[in-house]
Amino acid sequence: MSESGGLQWPGSTTANSADEAWLTAIAQAAAGDSEAPLELLVEYLTLLADAAISGRRPREHELAIVRELGRRAAEQGIPAGRVADLYLSAAWRMWRDLPDVVPYRDRDTVRASAQAVLRAVGEAIAVLVDSYQVATQQLVRQEESLRRELVDDLLRGDPDVARIVERAEPFGIDLGRPHQVVLARPADRLTEGDTSASMLELFILDRFGDREVLVATKEGMLVVLIPATAPSTAPRTIVQEVGTLIHDALIRHRSGREWRVATGRPYPGSYGIARSYEEAREALALADRLRLDAPVVNARDMLVYRVLVRDQAAIVDLIQAVLTPLTQARGGPEPLLQTLEAYFATGEVATDAARRLNVSVRTVTYRLAKVKELTGHDPGNPDQRFILHIAVLGAQLLDWPAHDFHHGADTQS
Repeated sequence: MSESGGLQWPGSTTANSADEAWLTAIAQAAAGDSEAPLELLVEYLTLLADAAISGRRPREHELAIVRELGRRAAEQGIPAGRVADLYLSAAWRMWRDLPDVVPYRDRDTVRASAQAVLRAVGEAIAVLVDSYQVATQQLVRQEESLRRELVDDLLRGDPDVARIVERAEPFGIDLGRPHQVVLARPADRLTEGDTSASMLELFILDRFGDREVLVATKEGMLVVLIPATAPSTAPRTIVQEVGTLIHDALIRHRSGREWRVATGRPYPGSYGIARSYEEAREALALADRLRLDAPVVNARDMLVYRVLVRDQAAIVDLIQAVLTPLTQARGGPEPLLQTLEAYFATGEVATDAARRLNVSVRTVTYRLAKVKELTGHDPGNPDQRFILHIAVLGAQLLDWPAHDFHHGADTQS
């Protein structure tokens, strides 16, 4: 900018002050209308004026400057439509004023000048838009890369807390607040260019308002970092609501695609995010081992199963003591185990278990009697039913009998 508020135009050493004032007035008026910085018009108006007066096409170094201006506009976050409007507004203002600046002798001269100006406008805007798009794509890739790196470091619990807090700020993440991690895993795989992550981020922002949210992909899953909707002591239905909303949004986004969603509990601080993530991962793994039908699982509901897994030696002893006799059954233990799983999953209702297994009620009652005969534990007796239920859960978690314990080997957690 000059002291008078005008732009320092390229080649101004050969231009008189009246020409500079004319170009500056056009730039200021166009910038005011389009609400874009008039600095983006540097070189552009000069090449337009030269095209109108001499009929020459823009030179490569002039287009290179326009290309650089397009990149700057993208980096400054100026909308593309506003930048294009700035250039078009400047072009028609210049054309309107040209008869007062350059006397045209005849119609042919006007026609040639118009063609030269339109050609210059087209070449300049083409270069501008192309560089703007390239710069925008680079910025998007850079932001996605930074987002992935931040999410990875948050999920693994980066020990450099001060640095992680600094990196989280540009994304609007306040690590002083409690956050929870929600994992969403499709039945198929996430492919390159999958739009589920971007859709989900927009949905969450729309559903919960202006809140700090990060959505990324990791190991074939969508990872959602979201501020806690309620403290960890709140009723479970409030915490579960987030998982259910996310699952429903994903189902609506692509009909027919199946998802399983797991929610970790909310914790404060950067280490709390890593803890919530591990809980959500473990909840997914436990739901798979237990063959749960529920599409949404909550880490809080998986706590009892975590206890069983962590005392693996004790649960192995229980399985061997209670369920090993089932291996003596004709056809192996699997049919009897499946019957027990269905029986317990349906609230000990034989008719519901039969429907779940697609067998007759008589088959279910026969198998339950066989379990009592072989193990000495009656599924109909409340005390003995509890022991059987825990043993069956342990078998599901440890993949027994497919996994042989080798008489006590591999029983340390």
